Amino acid sequence: MKNKTSLGDVPGRLILLFAVGSGLAVATLYYNQPMLAVIATGLGASTASAGWVPTLTQLGYALGILLLAPLGDRHDRRAVIVRKGLALVAALLAAAAAPNIAWLALASLAIGVFATLAQDIVPAAATLAGDANRGRVIGKVMTGLLLGILLSRVISGVVAAQWGWRLMFLAAALSIALLVLVAWRQLPRFEATTRLPYGALLRSLGELWLEHPGLRRATVAQGLLALAFGAFWSTLAVFLQAAPFHLGSAAAGAYGLAGAAGALAAPLAGRFADSGGPERVTRIGAAVVALSFAVLFVYPWVPGPAYLWILAFSSLGFDFGLQGTLIAHQTIVYGLDPAARSRLNALLFVGMFVAMALGSMLGSALLASFGWMAVVGVMATASLLALAVRLRAHPRRGGAATVASLPTHSG
Repeated sequence: MKNKTSLGDVPGRLILLFAVGSGLAVATLYYNQPMLAVIATGLGASTASAGWVPTLTQLGYALGILLLAPLGDRHDRRAVIVRKGLALVAALLAAAAAPNIAWLALASLAIGVFATLAQDIVPAAATLAGDANRGRVIGKVMTGLLLGILLSRVISGVVAAQWGWRLMFLAAALSIALLVLVAWRQLPRFEATTRLPYGALLRSLGELWLEHPGLRRATVAQGLLALAFGAFWSTLAVFLQAAPFHLGSAAAGAYGLAGAAGALAAPLAGRFADSGGPERVTRIGAAVVALSFAVLFVYPWVPGPAYLWILAFSSLGFDFGLQGTLIAHQTIVYGLDPAARSRLNALLFVGMFVAMALGSMLGSALLASFGWMAVVGVMATASLLALAVRLRAHPRRGGAATVASLPTHSG
C-alpha cells in the first residue's frame, strides 16, 4: 500500500483498524453510565453529583471536537490520532485513581476531550475511500464505532458489578494503549488539506456553518436525536435500580445488547445512502426513533416485567434509527467539501454531543423531580422535532445529489 491518502479503495486491514479503533475510543465516553450508582456509592456521592460525570464527559467531547478535531485538516491525521490516544490513556488512569467525585468529574472531562480521536479516525477512512464507495466505507467503520458505544455499557455494567468501577477504567486505558501502538505502526501518513494557522482554522468553522445549509440541518436534526439518546442512557440505570425493578448496573448495561443490534443499521444506511440518497435515510431513521420512544408511554399501564421487554425493543429500535440517521448525515456532510472534512465533521459532532450532554443533564433532573414519564416525554418530543427538520429538508439543498456542483472551501 502506498503511503498516500488518494486511494480509491481502503484495504480490509485498515477498515478493521478504523472500525475497532473508533469503537474503543468512543467507548471510553460511555463506560461510566451503567456504573453511576456503583460510583456514587463507592465515592460517597449523591446521585445528583454522580450525574455530572456523564454530563462533563459529553461536554468534554464536544469541546475536544471543536478545538482539536479541525487539526485533522491541518496536520497528519496519523500523528494526531497517536498523540490524542496517549493523552486519553493518561485521563483514564486518572479516573481509575479518583479519590472523590470532583476528581472523577474532572478526569471525565479530559476523557471526553481526548476521546475525540474517534472523530479523526472516521474522516481518515472517508479520505481513503473513493467517491463511489464512501458511504459503504463510512458505514463499516461506523459499525465498529457504534458497537463501541453500545457494548461499552454491557461490559462496564458487568465489570463494575463483579470487580468494581476502577478496574473498568484501567482496562479501558490498556485498550487505548494497544490501539495507539497498532495505529502508529499500521496507519499511513495523511497530507494536510489546508495551511491555515490554528486561529484561522477555528474561524473557518463559522464560515463553513454559514456556507452549507445541509450541514446546519444535519446538525440540528442529529442533535435532537442525540438529546433523546442522552436522556435515555443517563437515566436508565437509576430508573432500573428503583422500585418496582430493583436491578443493578449489570442489568442496565445489558440493555446495550439490545441496542447493539442497532449498529446493523450502519452498513445498511451507508449502502442506501450511496444508492438511494441519504435524505430518505434520515427521514426513515428519525421516524423509527420517534416511534420507539413513543411506545415507552405505556409504562403506567403494564406490569414491571413486561415493561422491561418493551424497554429492550425500544432500545433496539431507537438505536437502529439513530445510527442509520447518523450515517446518512455523515454522508451528506462529508460530500459538501472534501478539503474540510475534519471541520465539517467537527461541527456535526459538536452539535450532537452538546445536545447529548444537555439530554443527560435534563433527563437526570426530570427523573429526580417528575419521574420516568417526564423523561419519556422529552425523548419523544425531541425525536419528533428531528423528524420535522428532515421532512422540511429539500434534497437539492446540501444533499448528496448536488455534491459535484458545490464549491470547494479549501481554506
